[in-house]
Amino acid sequence: METNTKELPKVKGHWLFQNSMEIKENILGFVQKYRPQYGNYFRADTIAQDICFITDPDGVKHVLQENNRNYTKSFGYEILKMFLGEGLLTSEGDFWRKQRRLAQPAFHKERLAKITKEMAASAEQMSENWEKLSENGKAVNVLHQMNEITLDIVAKSLFGADVGANLEDIRNAITITNEYAMKRIVQLVRLPLWIPTPAIRKYNKAARKLNDIIFGIIEKRRKNQAEHPDLLSMLMAAVDEETNEGMDDQQLRDEAMTIFIAGHETTAIALFWIWYLLAKHPEVEKKLHEELSAVLGDQQPSYEHIPRLKYTRQVIDESMRLYPPAWMVGRRPIKDDVIGGYQVPKGINVLMCTFDIHRHPDYWENPEEFNPERFSEENVKKIKKYAYFPFGGGPRLCIGNNFALMEAQIIVATLAQKFKLKLASEKHPEMEPLITLRPKGEIEMVIEKR
Repeated sequence: METNTKELPKVKGHWLFQNSMEIKENILGFVQKYRPQYGNYFRADTIAQDICFITDPDGVKHVLQENNRNYTKSFGYEILKMFLGEGLLTSEGDFWRKQRRLAQPAFHKERLAKITKEMAASAEQMSENWEKLSENGKAVNVLHQMNEITLDIVAKSLFGADVGANLEDIRNAITITNEYAMKRIVQLVRLPLWIPTPAIRKYNKAARKLNDIIFGIIEKRRKNQAEHPDLLSMLMAAVDEETNEGMDDQQLRDEAMTIFIAGHETTAIALFWIWYLLAKHPEVEKKLHEELSAVLGDQQPSYEHIPRLKYTRQVIDESMRLYPPAWMVGRRPIKDDVIGGYQVPKGINVLMCTFDIHRHPDYWENPEEFNPERFSEENVKKIKKYAYFPFGGGPRLCIGNNFALMEAQIIVATLAQKFKLKLASEKHPEMEPLITLRPKGEIEMVIEKR
């Protein structure tokens, strides 16, 4: 290691359990409690793993960008691999680089323009549902609503017309597998999937159903070479310029699963927090409504409107600053490293806490305040690199970031054009940092016509 470096300051813990219990109980609270005391780089040990916490944008830049080849995905991603296979979220090295080259063109903004029609159609369908819900005045679980619409959009964007009668089965299977993954990732003891507990049996049945549907659609596409305007068609047509190879059926399945899990859950969570913040801040909601009236009038949002919905995008960005769905990014160094002058040993779990950096007083003025003006064209230039990174960064920047942002803009614009939400209770939702930053328990809102 370099000279003039320091060992990571270590949080004192129990003689046997170290920091395990405190981290398991509230990892976000743990970081926010000890960062002011120990600084932006500190270490905590648990029974299962040793952790280096980073809450410095320069440290994030080092890990994700400058020295990214020295880092692999961390502990949690190994668990996800049993659900997602070797998709872009979980694969490593040369295999990942090949898959990224193959998949990247499908997610270019120009390609996604075709898919915004599906997004708009699903949003309009939910708008019709909200029309009925607004009439009875009953409170609804908005997170469930957002999960439903984002899953429908992902399924139709991925499989197009072939999703057909499979949509309800896909929705049920994804919900079951996703919920099981959420629980498994925080379990201290993880049973093998061949042990037939009720939860594992339920998961395995759902996973088999999902595999049957995905492989069935792929087989149908292989036999019928007609072009389809969806993501699967783009992935099947992709050929790697370096190897002259495309994706086989297993690779296509793994990428489809990755798009399903990563593509609907994170956006649904982001949308929930957007509606929550708008309900809490009527002055922001009013300005959003003014933009929607000026840009859209009575028109349905489309791809052409997106660049003009600037304040809508600012609301989305500021919501993801306060409540980033991917609340932390984990990596593991292959070799010893030095970050911010601190010795970081190989094999330790490096957790870059997106949530804390997004609220860090060194990088944000009045960090707890909801203020979309931070992301105006003028102000966004002042934001320090990696002080805001809801989609990660470096070569492994989330490939679906453009998809997610376009989807969020279309959904928010369509629904906020006609409706506003009010909290059914003044109770502030607790955060539950699992794979994503979920609200804890059921948070209900009342839909009202504007």
